Amino acid sequence: MELREVMGRRRSIRFMRPYQPVEPEKIQLMLEAARRASHWGNVGGLRAVVVYRDSAPQETLDALYAPVAGFQIRRAPVVIVWFFDSNAVDEQADRLRELLEAGALGVGENKSEVLEEKLIPFFESIRDHLKAPGLNEVDCGQGIAQATLMAYEQGLGTCCLGTADTEEIRRNLGLPDGCRVLLLQTVGYPAESWEAGGQRPRQPFEKLFHLNRYGEPFPRSEEVVRELTDDGFFTRPAPLPWREAELEYLKKALDIPGTGLI
Repeated sequence: MELREVMGRRRSIRFMRPYQPVEPEKIQLMLEAARRASHWGNVGGLRAVVVYRDSAPQETLDALYAPVAGFQIRRAPVVIVWFFDSNAVDEQADRLRELLEAGALGVGENKSEVLEEKLIPFFESIRDHLKAPGLNEVDCGQGIAQATLMAYEQGLGTCCLGTADTEEIRRNLGLPDGCRVLLLQTVGYPAESWEAGGQRPRQPFEKLFHLNRYGEPFPRSEEVVRELTDDGFFTRPAPLPWREAELEYLKKALDIPGTGLI
């Protein structure tokens, strides 16, 4: 499947087949994709705990909670807990030395001396700042996005969920101090159509992206839009006419109580 088509199909799949396990090899491919993502200073602070519903201890399963759409956590065969390990920043000097040896850091002469005498001491002086939320979450997001694309490439569905109980999850999973839980990602084989009711609404292109300064919209080429449409990047807008019937069927088939939002 072409990348554009994969990205066109990349929408949250909330309803998954609870009876169909996900092969460990497919989860590994997701993790491999995340591992290859860029991270500032080659720190690689993105980490994950993969929780299998059919083998994890009950206390681990109980720790995975999201206040909205919690039924997804309870039904999904796999939940990946993505987190950032700020302790990885303590090893940044070694990561920079690896980049230098790989020819990926700096140009010119005396690169090693500059690294050891200037660059590494500078980063050491702002270590606490480098551990703080910000760029780390951005780079971790790149890794999670690559894992998500890999999941869709393999016919899996995923949904990323936030939760306010990140500290409780950290403790229950035994994560070291200095680790920040980022989000929970459910993974499984879709029980709903890959269209999931159609393409979700999005903000206008011109409102989101600017050229040279804020308030000047980045020009949007209709030729590019047509090319992406032909490649399957853009799909039919939601709601599709049969969506409500599909949701009613899924509610009964998966025994989802109430509105299905909790």
